[in-house]
Amino acid sequence: MDYQNILFDISGGVATLTLNRPDKLNSFTQAMHDEVRHAIKRVASAASSGNSDEVRVLVLTGAGRGFCAGQDLSDRAVEPGARAVDLGDSVEKNYAPLVQSLRALPLPVICAVNGVAAGAGANIALACDIVLATQSASFVEVFCKLGLVPDTGGTYFLPRLAGSARAMGLAMLGGKLTAEKAEAWGLIWKAIPDADFAAEVQAMARHFASAPTKGLAFTKQALHASPHNSLQQQLALECEMMSELGRSDDYREGVSAFMEKRAPQFRGR
Repeated sequence: MDYQNILFDISGGVATLTLNRPDKLNSFTQAMHDEVRHAIKRVASAASSGNSDEVRVLVLTGAGRGFCAGQDLSDRAVEPGARAVDLGDSVEKNYAPLVQSLRALPLPVICAVNGVAAGAGANIALACDIVLATQSASFVEVFCKLGLVPDTGGTYFLPRLAGSARAMGLAMLGGKLTAEKAEAWGLIWKAIPDADFAAEVQAMARHFASAPTKGLAFTKQALHASPHNSLQQQLALECEMMSELGRSDDYREGVSAFMEKRAPQFRGR
């Protein structure tokens, strides 16, 4: 695919997907959805092909002064008196699969929020595994100002990450949440001074590119399963995963490196 709305690169085990409509704060159109879907499928294919050296981590970010302003309303504008569009159809075909694909990737997904993350853009960020944000960034659940509900997983992620009271306030008031407060509330991993942001994102990406990818993928899967499982079910899942990981090359390498007092050389297998 010839990308027109995103940038996509794979280098040193790091796949970087950049939303690239900076003049529109990287808001989504149907064309951007198609391109993002294609790029994530490339990452998933590379991660499951056995050639784990190619992609070990995905970094999702935005071009320009913002991460993502959600849906480009002009892409599905409704004129007064015209027939309404089916927003549920858009969520079902585009935003829900996007969230599910990010959660299902068998590798760490870093979201580098370089500016405002609004509407669906905020919830796409919350769907990622590790969220880093510039201190000047902000998160805004703007849906209430349009008479809508927080889609793209917003009603799922907000109460689980921030608690019921804060989720209600964010969703029903639609105010701006600073990156530093988002960190304090547990919505994101870290708010970083703007001048240090690019270097810290790169450092974390390099860390994951040399980490035991299969173990991290299983950790991600287990944590996502935890809210829906009983303790007994979760213990059984841990047992099953540990049995498989104990036979992995990375476990053997990790033990050998520990015994030999050297840095491990993980291959993600």
